[in-house]
This record gives sequence, structure tokens and C-alpha cells, in this order.
Amino acid sequence: MGSSFEDLEVWKKSCRLAVKLYKLLRDCRDYGLKDQMLRSSVSIPSNISEGSERNSIPDFRRFLNIAKGSAAELRTQVYISREVRVLSDSDAKELIQELKSISKMLQSLHNSLKNREP
Repeated sequence: MGSSFEDLEVWKKSCRLAVKLYKLLRDCRDYGLKDQMLRSSVSIPSNISEGSERNSIPDFRRFLNIAKGSAAELRTQVYISREVRVLSDSDAKELIQELKSISKMLQSLHNSLKNREP
């Protein structure tokens, strides 16, 4: 399928977001919410890389959909975290913007692969 997942901008961006979230939640004592958010954030680039390495366009598209679902899940968790004051308004706003951008990138990549299916 060409280049490696490490070359995909959406993979790079989602990895940076996961690292940022780890740093933001470092001192969070709400361990249930923290764990769920970190799992969601790591799931996004993990599904991108797993799908890419499957060497099957239908599989890659399926994993991109899973990654997009994880991005939506995380966005919901960010909204909740803001309301319960786990995240500041400014951090939440920035994360939501990044997640919306990642979702759009995932959808664009998914759509671009339609033309390459056998």
C-alpha cells in the first residue's frame, strides 16, 4: 500500500495528542476517567497503524473507522472532563479542536482509499 504508517500525518498528530493528554492528566486523581481517556487517546494511532500494516485496503478502512470512533469517544470524555473540572476550559477547547481535525483527516484518508479498492 505504499508508505509506512509513520509517514501519515494523522498518525503523527494523534500520537502527539495522546502524549499531550498523558501530560495534562499526569496529576489527575480521577483514575477511572483518566484511564478511559488515555485508552481512547492511545487507541486512535494504534488503530491507524494496525490497519495500515494489514496490507488490505478493506481492513485499513475498517481500522480507520475504529480510530474515528475512538476520537469521538475521547471528545465526549473531554467534554465531561471539562464539566467536572478535570481539564481547564482552554485545554478542553484545544483538545476538542485537535480531535475534530483528526476525525476529518481520518475520514479523508478513509474516502481516498475507496478509489484504491479492488
